[in-house]
Amino acid sequence: MNTQRIYRILISGGGTGGHIYPAIAIANAWNEKHPSSEILFVGALGKMEMQKVPEAGYKIKGLPVAGLQRRLSLENLKFPFKLLKSLTQASQIIKDFNPDAVVGVGGYASGPVLYAAQRKGIPTLVQEQNSYAGLTNKILAKRAKKICVAYPEMDRFFPADRIAYTGNPVRKDILDLSGKREKALTHFGLDSAKKTLLVLGGSLGARTLNQAVLADMHKLDEEGYQVLWQCGKFYFQEMKSKLAESGLTTIHLNEFIREMDMAYAAADLIVSRAGALSVSELSLVGKPVIFIPSPNVAEDHQTKNAMAYVSHDAALLLKDSEAVGALEQKVKALMEDTKLSETLRKNIKNLAKPNAANAIVEEIELLFA
Repeated sequence: MNTQRIYRILISGGGTGGHIYPAIAIANAWNEKHPSSEILFVGALGKMEMQKVPEAGYKIKGLPVAGLQRRLSLENLKFPFKLLKSLTQASQIIKDFNPDAVVGVGGYASGPVLYAAQRKGIPTLVQEQNSYAGLTNKILAKRAKKICVAYPEMDRFFPADRIAYTGNPVRKDILDLSGKREKALTHFGLDSAKKTLLVLGGSLGARTLNQAVLADMHKLDEEGYQVLWQCGKFYFQEMKSKLAESGLTTIHLNEFIREMDMAYAAADLIVSRAGALSVSELSLVGKPVIFIPSPNVAEDHQTKNAMAYVSHDAALLLKDSEAVGALEQKVKALMEDTKLSETLRKNIKNLAKPNAANAIVEEIELLFA
């Protein structure tokens, strides 16, 4: 293949970090290999990709598309009109940009864009991050040239002959954590003599995880553990106030942790939601994990993501409904069981796909073969 050719790649989707960060990682990997390319993103107006993509140095156009609400809502009455407008705008964007290939990473915008591209005969690639395929991707995959997946056995949802098991692209800084532990402990003000529990509820926060830490933080302190806690911006002031009342000095609260590589390096055990990107990152980190899946996501994706790892003895699961009042007991049991910890550590690492972004780039290249 002539790597000097100027490719025009359109990447669509977003809505959450789990869609946006893999999309940006794919764009970065493509640009490294084909620096003369032109890349355009298409996202949903008002969603975080409209900010995050330009921050990463790429152009983006927004569509008015939005999802259906699961509860009765006036917004649902607007859905067909927004969808029709988005399909019209997506067709115009494709006509103006004239892409060589279109990549859909999931999220609201990927539906209209890939549908419009497929109607025009432009080759499309779908990237499915979850272990349970969403409805939009299942529909789009019928006419996609390639479907890149992050979990085995996805032929339950997609044609087996078009699946590539690539994994989810993640941040490069977590690919190698060796030698970062001491620096990480110093950075977060942690005690090197204590075991560290890292609690992650996502950038916005997770009420159940926060309530579970609040309920058990005195017990965790009594057991001699320290907690590095990302509570999310929605809950930060409330958690900060309650932590101050407790007087505990072993609970290290953060609204958001930017230096995730160091947080992972400092951790002995990690408690996390089970979003697709989090699960993929944690497989690379290779530490014992307890997943507490969010029950508030479409098609219960997070439980299915977590179970794909639990079924391989690569992680433990604690139900959201049982987490408050049971966290310390689960943490203590795993911290003290070195044999189980080592099994989880080894098995989760076996599921890692460290070269996912480059693998997806190779699949995009095959669209032109």
